[in-house]
Amino acid sequence: MDFSVKKLAADAGTFLSRAVQFTEEKLGQAEKTELDAHLENLLSKAECTKQWTEKIMKQTEVLLQPNPNARIEEFVYEKLDRKAPSRINNEELLGQHMIDAGNEFGPGTAYGNALIKCGETQKRIGTAVRELIHTSAINFLTPLRNFIEGDYKTIAKEKKLLQNKRLDLDAAKTRLKKARTAETRASYLGYCHCLSTRRQSASSCPSPSQPQLLSCGSTKEPESEQELRITQSEFDRQAEITRLLLEGISSTHAHHLRCLNDFVEAQMTYYAQCYQYMLDLQKQLGSFPSAFISNNNQASTASVSNASTSSSSPVTSSLLPSTSSTIVTPSLSDLKESSGSRKARVLYDYDAANSSELSLLADEVITVYSIVGMDSDWLMGERGNQKGKVPITYLELLN
Repeated sequence: MDFSVKKLAADAGTFLSRAVQFTEEKLGQAEKTELDAHLENLLSKAECTKQWTEKIMKQTEVLLQPNPNARIEEFVYEKLDRKAPSRINNEELLGQHMIDAGNEFGPGTAYGNALIKCGETQKRIGTAVRELIHTSAINFLTPLRNFIEGDYKTIAKEKKLLQNKRLDLDAAKTRLKKARTAETRASYLGYCHCLSTRRQSASSCPSPSQPQLLSCGSTKEPESEQELRITQSEFDRQAEITRLLLEGISSTHAHHLRCLNDFVEAQMTYYAQCYQYMLDLQKQLGSFPSAFISNNNQASTASVSNASTSSSSPVTSSLLPSTSSTIVTPSLSDLKESSGSRKARVLYDYDAANSSELSLLADEVITVYSIVGMDSDWLMGERGNQKGKVPITYLELLN
C-alpha cells in the first residue's frame, strides 16, 4: 500500500509537471524541443495516410451499400461478432417483381415473356452485386480497417508517448535553467553580504561567479543535470521507436496498392458480368422492339389511309404503301408474299393459349408459312404432325 501511494504521488507529480510545461508552451513562456525534420515528415505522412484511408473506406462502404440503415445494422452485428442476416438487394427485388408481373400478364404474351427474361437477368445482376460486395470487403475494406484499428493505433500510442517524453525533457530543461539562475542569484547575494559585513578580508570574499558559497546550489544543479540526462536519453529512445514504426508507412502504402488492384479487378469482373448479362438479354429481346414499332406503324398507317380515302381519289390512295409492308421485317414480308414455306428457329419458349396455337421450345426449328387472311403478327407453324399459329416475334427465319 505504501508503495502504491508513493507511485501514485509520483505519477501525479509527473502529470502536473507535463501540464504546466504544456500550458507554458502554449502561452509562449517556455521553450519547446523541436523534432527533427525527417521525423516530422514521417508523422505528417502517417496522419495523412490515416485521414485519407478513413475517407476512402467510408465512401467505398457507401458505394457498396447505399442504404445507411443497412450499414448501421451491419456495423452493429460486426461489433457484436455476429453474422448479419442475409437480405435481398435492389436488383434481386426488381427482378422478382418483373417475374411476378410477367407470370401475371402471361408468359405466352410478348410483354409477359419479356418481363420474365428481364427479371431473370436482374436477379443474375443481383448475384453479381453480392459477389462484388463480398470480394471487396475481404480484399479491400478489411485491410484498410485493419490499418486504422491496428497499425495506426500503435503509431498513435507511441506518438503520444513521444509527446510525453518531450514534455518531460523540456520540463527538466526548465528546472535546470531555473536552478542555475537561482544559484547565480544566491552567489551574488552572498558576495554582497560578505562585502557589507567586512568580517573577512577582501581577498577571502568569493566572486559572484563562485557557486560554492551556498551548499544548496551545489547540490541542486548536479541533481537537475542528472534528471536532464535521463529525460534526454528516454526521449531519444522513444523518438527512435516512433521513427521505426513510422517508416513502416511505406510498406503500408505498398500493401494498400495491392488491395486497390484487387478492388479494381473485382469491379472489372462485376461490370463485365453485367455487360454480358445485358448483351444476352438484348439478343433475346431483339425482335420485340421491331414488333412494337410495327404495331405503331400499323396504327398510324391505317389512320393515314382512312384520311386519304375520305379526301382523295382511289387513284391517289392506291399510291400509299400497303399495311403489310410496314408491319413486318423484309424476310417475313417475303414469306407472306410467297406461297411457299420456310424454316424458322424459335427464339423463346411459348405456351399455346388455345388449341389453334402451337407451343414452342427455344432453339427448335419448325416450318412456317402464311395463310391469306391471317393476322399480320402470326404465321402458321408445323412440327411433324402438329400444326398451329405461332407469333412472328418468337421466330427467326432461316435461309
